[in-house]
Amino acid sequence: MAATLAKHHDVPPFTDHKDLHNVIDATQLGDVPWQSFSVQYTGERPEVVPPWMDDEFEVWYRDPRAMAHNILANPTFKDEIDYTPFREYDAVEDTRRWKDFMSGDWAWQQADTISKDPEAHGSALVPIILGSDKTTVSVGTGNNEYYPLYASIGNVCNNVRRAHRDALVIIGFLAIPKRSIQKMTCFRIFRRQLFHSSLSAILSSLKSAMTKYEVVRCGDGHFRRIIYSLGPYIADYEEQLVLSCIVKHWCPKCIAVRTNLDGGGVYRCRGHTDFLIDELHGDVLWDEFGIIGDLVPFTNDFPQADIHELLSFDLLHQLIKGAFKDHLVDWVAKYLKAAHGTRRAEEIMSDIDRRVAAVPSFTGLRRFPQGRDFKQWTGDDSKALMKVFLPAIEGHVPGDMVRAFRALLEFCYLARRDVVTEDTLNQIQDALHRFHHYRKIFDLVVPTFSLPRQHSMIHYTDMIRLFGAPNGLCSSITESKHIKAVKEPWRWSSRHNALGQMLVTNQRLDKLAASRVDFDARGMLTGTILSSALAALVAALAHEVAVPDLRRLIRHFLFTQLNRDDPRDPADVPTGSLPRHEGKLQVFNSAAATFFAPSDLSGTGGMRREHIRACPLWRNEYPRNDCVFINTDLDAQGMRGLEVARIVCFFSFNHNWEVYPCALIQWFEKINNCADEDTGMWMVRPSLHEDGSRHLAVIHIETVFRAAHLLPIYGSEYIPHGLKFYHSIDSFRSFYVNKFADHHAFEIAS
Repeated sequence: MAATLAKHHDVPPFTDHKDLHNVIDATQLGDVPWQSFSVQYTGERPEVVPPWMDDEFEVWYRDPRAMAHNILANPTFKDEIDYTPFREYDAVEDTRRWKDFMSGDWAWQQADTISKDPEAHGSALVPIILGSDKTTVSVGTGNNEYYPLYASIGNVCNNVRRAHRDALVIIGFLAIPKRSIQKMTCFRIFRRQLFHSSLSAILSSLKSAMTKYEVVRCGDGHFRRIIYSLGPYIADYEEQLVLSCIVKHWCPKCIAVRTNLDGGGVYRCRGHTDFLIDELHGDVLWDEFGIIGDLVPFTNDFPQADIHELLSFDLLHQLIKGAFKDHLVDWVAKYLKAAHGTRRAEEIMSDIDRRVAAVPSFTGLRRFPQGRDFKQWTGDDSKALMKVFLPAIEGHVPGDMVRAFRALLEFCYLARRDVVTEDTLNQIQDALHRFHHYRKIFDLVVPTFSLPRQHSMIHYTDMIRLFGAPNGLCSSITESKHIKAVKEPWRWSSRHNALGQMLVTNQRLDKLAASRVDFDARGMLTGTILSSALAALVAALAHEVAVPDLRRLIRHFLFTQLNRDDPRDPADVPTGSLPRHEGKLQVFNSAAATFFAPSDLSGTGGMRREHIRACPLWRNEYPRNDCVFINTDLDAQGMRGLEVARIVCFFSFNHNWEVYPCALIQWFEKINNCADEDTGMWMVRPSLHEDGSRHLAVIHIETVFRAAHLLPIYGSEYIPHGLKFYHSIDSFRSFYVNKFADHHAFEIAS
């Protein structure tokens, strides 16, 4: 604090919070003011007029065109943006690859359409990606719902849009009419048409630049001709029904019959829907095609916009919260009850909960101390349960159920890849085929598999070809934005007329973000990172970690480092010929691994950083010793080139003026030379010497690839009630290498 004040001659730069706010408000960088308009019902009125017909509904918004200008002009995106559509091919196999949005066929087709106008030649296509979703800020208050509208541009790379940076911005708060007590049909129609009319009004500033270009300054300093187009819309199933004006239980993408969605049906399109509305009665539209003929989609007000085509995939709600959590997980409980009776089923589910609670710690993995039986589920909860549920049910359910879960999980993880190849599309189709085959085991408790969210999986391969990799258009991107754009501003407000304060907060946050980019470009931001370590002697460390022969292991390690061309096993070398180290060791409780993992939450460059712990007392409660992947064969693929080990401790020492960063590890060995057939996961067990002692070694820290997550192989027996998760690695004899721990683990451990 003293060093900070010294730069300002011992006077704070701001006298109080009001002074700070005034400075932010006066900043022009990133400034896009909020505007509003009101909407009121103008249709026919009954004799007794319900209150909502007289109400005015206020909509707040910011100019989406100005917001697009800010994103295009952001210099931090200059190397992460595509101004032209492209098709990418593998140079070796000459096969197609899909990654960012502009690599898909939709952008290519839009550019072809635009190029037909000679006036538009030389223009860059800028697709406007939209997303909306109601969110609750507080369960304990009255008016606790808000309806934010977000926007991005399709030109920025997927990793930038996912990185929670400024490539996704809030552009509006839509009105939420209170539910009518009378449940009038006209109210339901008005509520939906209010949504579409609001979107059309908010986006109206883009319309003129959809047919005639405008010149915009971009982040690389160049000026470009820009033509806008409405791009994909990110929404969950309920929101997709509102957007597409489709009846519940029907598919908004195709005309498959709602009682047999997987039976097939051609894709819906704007022209076909308009034709049906003109030719058929409203009841026929509703019953035979699932169309609400009284509504007009907002996309009808814009050129080359077809809402059925623009509805994007939604990994979070369709697969994770839908097919996995709401369907398969619930079906397991129903199956157990039907097959074993209520009492026995409750015992099995209690053991499954204990198994879930006993899962060892892993960086970034949410734990379930009481199992999976709680009421308030979030998307992150469902994602976390996906990673650990498969081994928890094995032994309690038939093998086909385990295979059904495996097929669904593999579908999700394949679809979540940062780069999708033609081979990946084939694997996705194979996983879908296996899922449809093995889910039949649930026939006993499921009356129909004609479920819209599961049915959406059929469309994924076609949509990947259109829009690129799905991870750039998932509703988890907009839901995570709720925290910064809605929930935190609401908490910071006085709760009285909170929306107005939330608007100001969002405007200030955007100005601060734009100022930070400007300050960084001017070289005004610097920082330092400090680290510390504990010094210890070899004998003291050996005693602390209960490894008496640590000194010998260090000598073996030094021999391999100093004699890299010597093929001998250090254990076969005479003790007198081994190098010695008698100095101090620097002991560390953690190490950071940095690796390329663009399919997971990562920085804009796709790099991810995780901490691997080897702490004798974690959170003042228990020792934590994480497991890791060790590179043993750089030429082999996946698990064939990796081994699994558990970190005992991290340390470094200086020998002949060179620093050696090391890890003392306990080796695990693979049980088979391939993955388990049912779960698709490799199995390992602790490696032991002939006398039953642990197989330990000291290795160079550079051979550690990243953290590994092991899940106990529980078998069919119940686990003890008092088992703690931090005792699991020591309590079980064999483990699955959890390839579902995250998407990078899925790539390397499959």
